[in-house]
Amino acid sequence: MAPGNTPEAPRRDDTPEPRKIRLEEVRKHGRDAPTKWISKGSRVYDITDWIPGHPGGEVILRAVGGPVDQYWNIFTIHKKQDVYDILEDFYIGDVDPRDLENGQVLLGQVDDPFKNDPERDSRLVVHSDRPFNAETPTEELGSFTTSNETFYVRHHMWVPEVDGKDHKLVVELNDGEEKEYSLDDLKKKFTKATITATLQCSGNRRKHMTEESRSTNGLQWDIGAISNAEWTGVRLRDVLADAGFPVSDVPDDVKHAQFVGAEAYGASIPIDKAVDKRGDVLIAYEMNGKPLPADHGYPMRVIAPGNVAARSVKWLGRIVLSDEESTSQWQRRDYKCFGPNIGGNPDWDSAPAIQEMPVQSAITSFRDVSTHSSRDRQLLQVYGLEEDSVTLEGYSYSGGGRRVIRVDVSADNGQSWHQAELLPDDAKGAKAWAWRRWRWVLPKSQVGRWFVVKAVDEAYNTQPSEFEPHYNFRGNLASAWHRVASRKRT
Repeated sequence: MAPGNTPEAPRRDDTPEPRKIRLEEVRKHGRDAPTKWISKGSRVYDITDWIPGHPGGEVILRAVGGPVDQYWNIFTIHKKQDVYDILEDFYIGDVDPRDLENGQVLLGQVDDPFKNDPERDSRLVVHSDRPFNAETPTEELGSFTTSNETFYVRHHMWVPEVDGKDHKLVVELNDGEEKEYSLDDLKKKFTKATITATLQCSGNRRKHMTEESRSTNGLQWDIGAISNAEWTGVRLRDVLADAGFPVSDVPDDVKHAQFVGAEAYGASIPIDKAVDKRGDVLIAYEMNGKPLPADHGYPMRVIAPGNVAARSVKWLGRIVLSDEESTSQWQRRDYKCFGPNIGGNPDWDSAPAIQEMPVQSAITSFRDVSTHSSRDRQLLQVYGLEEDSVTLEGYSYSGGGRRVIRVDVSADNGQSWHQAELLPDDAKGAKAWAWRRWRWVLPKSQVGRWFVVKAVDEAYNTQPSEFEPHYNFRGNLASAWHRVASRKRT
């Protein structure tokens, strides 16, 4: 039940009466005040210390100095008990009864920043509406390239309205000099580049960590917070060089390339990645041969292949070369991992921001293959089988451009192993930025209770067998063996 709507517990005689606060006083603690207050229901909270850790960044400042209720009616992702519990830690008193009507604060109308969000494909598996977050449906994970319509969507806020003709990208060098580029400038001044790259949310498979280890914070993604596309744009290295930055002799005082989106999202990557000739970092304006959809960053976005998708900033408006990484919530606090023993109030500065992703794999489909079907018989002949069988398919991927060299599969929960067939593809890029599809066909007589898959990359990194050894309360980088019950096959 939300704070402010919970029936008051009987108060002991020695319990202090809650402080009564007039709304006029709450209004004095708005955006420009040193301390920031909000009301929720009939209760008042000093959220000054919460703001730096707010997952939505400084968007919360829209509500300070007044009731948060109408904003949470828009940002519905907040309407859950763990958020209410956090808020209660900042309780300072009750709204004075003189400012209440029927026990509540009167709510005004606020502009809905999500009202112009684009329409989405009905096949997407939605985890939250505002902001919109949805994974690629399992049946769409079966192709090497994911369609623009079913590519997973990860938003922290609304989709900003950006006019591609008027939009400017500002590059700020370490000496403070700036240079602007329009979309037309990028297309005319620089050599076009195309790469095939997989983007994966750090929370992909978080649901599995929760189910097989312990509770985690965040959207409970299944296997679909990952997708693969062909991206076209210009190389970040070339743009930085044109702006006057010495990409072949990077100054010692420049350590990071910071990116800022039109909706205020911010992130950064190490400068070595940004200027690497073989790093393939793009300022992209096309996705699968079409202009970027609004959900995926129109008119331009960063593609930092091999890194967590959180660094591929959408609706790119500014690049800053700096001696420090982005100061945003999403760089300094949100996308980090801690030990299995660390709870929800860690020393955020003690862990580095996630950049390159670990090796990952998943089973995306499996079905019976019958000798009574002419089409299935052709498949069985390819694999030299003459009995009813089962075919499994899935994806494998590793960050940093490390190529997956082997996918191990098991039909008996890891008691025995076989190697899956790695399917051919036409990936583009200096390194292995794209996932590798795999297939395994085995006789039905060999199927046990659980199918299992794990991948191995070219550095011989592989996936852990269980989630508990790499459990973290945020549920990031969930990459243990993927297990699927064999009875679920079709």
